[in-house]
Amino acid sequence: MIVFDKLWETLKLKNISQYQLIKKHGISTGQLDRLRKNQNVNSYTLNTLCEILNCKLEDIAEYKPNKQKSE
Repeated sequence: MIVFDKLWETLKLKNISQYQLIKKHGISTGQLDRLRKNQNVNSYTLNTLCEILNCKLEDIAEYKPNKQKSE
């Protein structure tokens, strides 16, 4: 599962608010909601966030394997 916990940390480090992402950079509230819920987002959005934050993809997203069910 890909999670976006690092995005919120990076935003804080770069001193950029979600409000600024929406108003200044045109990121939709729907995209931010999907990011908050670790749902699917498109690569265009991820690319745009990396450009805005001047960061690498690993600064905003992380892969965490699903825990295997015990049999």
